[in-house]
Amino acid sequence: MENEVKTGVSVGDLMTRNFIWVYPSVDLRKCAKTMVKKRVGSLIVADKKKKLHGILTEKDIVWAVVKKSKKDLAGIKVEDLMKRKVVTIKPKADISEALRKMKKSKVRRLPVLENGKVIGMLTMNDILKIDPGLFELMVESLKIKEESAKLKRHKKTARKAGHCEECGEFDLLYRDDGVWVCEACYNSK
Repeated sequence: MENEVKTGVSVGDLMTRNFIWVYPSVDLRKCAKTMVKKRVGSLIVADKKKKLHGILTEKDIVWAVVKKSKKDLAGIKVEDLMKRKVVTIKPKADISEALRKMKKSKVRRLPVLENGKVIGMLTMNDILKIDPGLFELMVESLKIKEESAKLKRHKKTARKAGHCEECGEFDLLYRDDGVWVCEACYNSK
């Protein structure tokens, strides 16, 4: 995106390289044990060549326990429950792109792919490890860009002091479709 704020921090700088993964044929009981032992909330589902097949999250396992309570977790394979459509990212992508993808897709983790192979995992926790000052800078830059975009959208053509033709308040006025209005009336449109 052309308006996207770049942080200068790449996904490859922050991603977890020692991600936990399983084969599609592994049963959910083993997956649950692995997640607890390794203290992770998701598992990459891949083959021997690290080609991505899907992702399995703790929510998926909880869902299986609730919906398939009559069936033992050992009888359910990862490939039967995993999410096959997985949002991914490249290692050279900027963290701002990763955040945008996470927000848009409503996910907290992105497998990192290079040449079709999984080389890492980026989680929201990885991103939160960045220096808080960088986030403050990003937020400030976003605010500036939003204000600039607002000005362009509304095409504020002129300013002068006077009485608003909408509400009658004395303020700094903006020309909007041939009418002089205060900022409050201008922004309420």
